[in-house]
Amino acid sequence: MLWSLTKVVLFVVIIAALALGAGLLSETGQALRIIVAGWEFTIGPVQAVILGVVLFIAVWLTLKILGLLGATFRFLNGDETAISRYFDRNRERKGYKALSEGMMALASGEPRLALTRAQNAERLLGKPELTTLLVAQAAEASGDHRRATEAYKTLLKDDATRFVGVRGLLQQKLAEGDREVALKLAEKAFELRPKHAETQDILLHLQSDAGDWSGARATLGAKLKTGALPKDVYRRRDAVLALQQARTVFDDAASIEAREAAIEANRLSPDLIPAAAMAARGYISKGDRKHATRVLKKAWEVLPHPDLASAFSEIEPDETPQERLKRFRTLTNARPDADESKMLLAELLLAAEDFPGARRALDDVATRAPTQRALAILAAVARGEGAEDSIVRDLVARAIAAPRGPQWVCDKCHAIHDGWQPVCDNCGSFDTLSWKTPPATSTSPALAELLPLMDARPEPEPAPEPPPEAQLPLDEIARRAN
Repeated sequence: MLWSLTKVVLFVVIIAALALGAGLLSETGQALRIIVAGWEFTIGPVQAVILGVVLFIAVWLTLKILGLLGATFRFLNGDETAISRYFDRNRERKGYKALSEGMMALASGEPRLALTRAQNAERLLGKPELTTLLVAQAAEASGDHRRATEAYKTLLKDDATRFVGVRGLLQQKLAEGDREVALKLAEKAFELRPKHAETQDILLHLQSDAGDWSGARATLGAKLKTGALPKDVYRRRDAVLALQQARTVFDDAASIEAREAAIEANRLSPDLIPAAAMAARGYISKGDRKHATRVLKKAWEVLPHPDLASAFSEIEPDETPQERLKRFRTLTNARPDADESKMLLAELLLAAEDFPGARRALDDVATRAPTQRALAILAAVARGEGAEDSIVRDLVARAIAAPRGPQWVCDKCHAIHDGWQPVCDNCGSFDTLSWKTPPATSTSPALAELLPLMDARPEPEPAPEPPPEAQLPLDEIARRAN
């Protein structure tokens, strides 16, 4: 409101000033006399000012007309002018429209239409950094891999689009399963964009598959520098890669390097079971039993595991069962509540032929978590205590049908692995294997068919009722065995 009023006031003031100036000029100014070819013209001051303005406009229009004529002449000679720029702008407008329609068609799931629009945009715009990428994506979506490859290779020629071209070719090689070429392309992409998170992940995965553990550790360090990984996650995964590097050195029979690499992996992540076992064996190989015991005990406190017990037994391979039982108290007393500690102690007592002690050590593991190992230990205890054959056979049959217990299971896809490894064979995830009980599964038909073979005697005639021991619960069988 205030601005509108201000504009009205200014307009009135300007008009009044012009009128006042014209009036003063007409009253005080002298007439202008012009003589041309015998003609005499007398013009007043106001008319003279108006004539000057008109003359200025006429001269300006004349110059513009002459410039237009000159531009038209140059256009006819092939030079760029406003006329050619007009046609260029029109072509550019059509090109951007085709580009926009192509992008919309690609997003809508119409690759053929997107490819057509992309080709039109490429012809109209002449900007390969925009149109070639759309051509490549549209061709790939429509199944024309040859055209897509040509488009990505075209992008390699320009520094501004080289990374996009390398990335496109990398995705193609990954889809084709050509991991050797994909690794080289990933290394090139990482060289161009070392901070690109997707490229880091792909390169790390390909290096792990190829067994390039030192290169994978360098890539992991780059992820840490760019902030893509928390420091604790980095230390854990670096330990996993160091462990694999140590395994490679062991395979090459270079004991010194292997020992150092294994100890480094254990230092980076003391709770990594394979690293602890390998580091302990490295200490054992140089006669350092004290450090081997310390490493295994520390890992056992975090997670009791059979591999740790196996490595612990290698510290003193020639000891008697009684000596071994005494020495293994170092492990079992570290986590006496763990099922693994109870089963390990029960097995050691079995080896020492202390069957009542083995039953006490096993505690309620066989009834609370009946696994193949726990039931097999219970069957061995029953046999050692002189239990009836039917009770032992029933325990063995239950052991065959029972689940295996904790195994290396992928946290992502739940695939079961026979041993630990850094990459899941099923889903390809990195460092996702955990020692835990897999989801319960039903007993396989083949296993059920093997159960009658546990009794070596000929099958008896069909009886109206099965033997009473076969139907007894597990705790009742254990009570009768006592």
